[in-house]
Amino acid sequence: MSTINVSKQNLKTAFDILDVEDFNERIIGAYNDGSAELGLPADDSTARSLIPIGTGQLRDFSYIAPNIPKLNAENCVGCMECVTQCPDTAILGKAIPEQDLNKKLSDADDFTASHFANTKKFYDTPKKQGKEPAKFGIFIDPTKCKGCAECVDACGDHNALKMIPKVDDTIPKYNRTFEFYKSAGPTPHEYINEKVLVDMMLAEESMLYVGGAGSCMGCGEGTALRMMLAATGFVYGKESIGLVAATGCNTVYGSTYPYNPYLVPWTNSLFENNSADAMGIRARWDQMGWQDKKIWCIGGDGAMVDIGFQSMSRLLASGMDINIIILDTQSYSNTGGQASTATFQGQEAKMSFHGKKIHGKTERRKEIANICMMHPDVFVAQTTAAHTNHFYKAIMAANEYPGPAVINVYTTCQPEHGVADDKAMYQAKLAADSRAFPVFIYDPRGGDRISERLSLQGNPAKNKDFYVNPKTGEQIDFLYFAKTEGRFSKHFDKDGSADESLQLSQEDRLANWHLLQELAGVI
Repeated sequence: MSTINVSKQNLKTAFDILDVEDFNERIIGAYNDGSAELGLPADDSTARSLIPIGTGQLRDFSYIAPNIPKLNAENCVGCMECVTQCPDTAILGKAIPEQDLNKKLSDADDFTASHFANTKKFYDTPKKQGKEPAKFGIFIDPTKCKGCAECVDACGDHNALKMIPKVDDTIPKYNRTFEFYKSAGPTPHEYINEKVLVDMMLAEESMLYVGGAGSCMGCGEGTALRMMLAATGFVYGKESIGLVAATGCNTVYGSTYPYNPYLVPWTNSLFENNSADAMGIRARWDQMGWQDKKIWCIGGDGAMVDIGFQSMSRLLASGMDINIIILDTQSYSNTGGQASTATFQGQEAKMSFHGKKIHGKTERRKEIANICMMHPDVFVAQTTAAHTNHFYKAIMAANEYPGPAVINVYTTCQPEHGVADDKAMYQAKLAADSRAFPVFIYDPRGGDRISERLSLQGNPAKNKDFYVNPKTGEQIDFLYFAKTEGRFSKHFDKDGSADESLQLSQEDRLANWHLLQELAGVI
């Protein structure tokens, strides 16, 4: 059964049978207090699988993790990396003019006041320009934080965040501070620099993924979806966006009844045909004069690279103005991590076990972004959420492109990749650096030749086979990458040497990189 997430303006007929206030109070209230399975009757909204927008806001994850991030505002530089990389919308930033903030803080406690800093970006620079300086604050929503510590990893050497254990007064204290964040009003637009793309998440119109999704701790997919919606919402507004999702992890954690994290209309189609579904919606919207509205088609590598590939290929050949985002985890994470054709050679996965004779997946990886480039006049980008500017530029260019656009995104799946909960950003960057997953943008508007259309900007040492870390002298290749993930662990002996199977995977990754270099004209 498909699930439909609705907004009043874009699907009024659904609201003929759906009372949102009643839904939130009666149904979500019963789920939150644990009585739903005992006494909720079947009704029209349940039978129709309708979920109001943004019900994830009412979900409380504060009991999930023993630790929570704590801000040291003195070290904060306002870079927004923690806000950008959080997969759960659990950490948010705000810049408030100093005089206005002082009035608002008159009744606030010391803990809340300690969340604001004088940063060069928001305080010193505006002051030098003769403008009123603003103080910048970072705030953690304890009801959405799952304790993955991705924000701490994203903060890096700034050391403005650290994980602390929760004690008796932690959650009440954090709740009070986050209530201040919500009541303080939006960041004035004069403090949001549109040229600094990370600043988009300071704008309320960008916050279209509210959290409360049932995704794993640190999920790489959640960050990619948040960023896609932020970039699209910032430019076009939430009433100009529709999502069509294929069956997969994103539809499970995005519509675990009665919760969903989206503030835009959303429908869940079948594993193999969300591209066809999107084409039907696009055709109808165009009939209604809604050509300017953006459709984003969402699917994992199982849905788009495997079973739904033919449907997606037909969409690309149609020339219709539809955007596709592929959440590439290299496995069917939703069904226990079985291999897909996007899976790396040698990776251990369900149905591709590592044994005495067969050492994981034997087939080479199917390069979906390369295949999409071979369709006529299709915008294609391969990127990761860790490459923040590259990702945002790809999304914004896809929205501007008057035809089909495909964004293939590396999305770390911690349980299936065998990595820690806080490593989605780190592993995604390493995947690109090691040539496991090179980033690129292919824009048909660049010229007649592939070399004019294809840019490998964003990859280190793009003219060489591999990047060498200048500090350590280590070659960052596929074997280096594979050593950091549990899915490849059985390929290494006690001395750290890789077996023949993984050596073949290294050769495959280098061959793919050579192909991209040739197409881009860099060798």
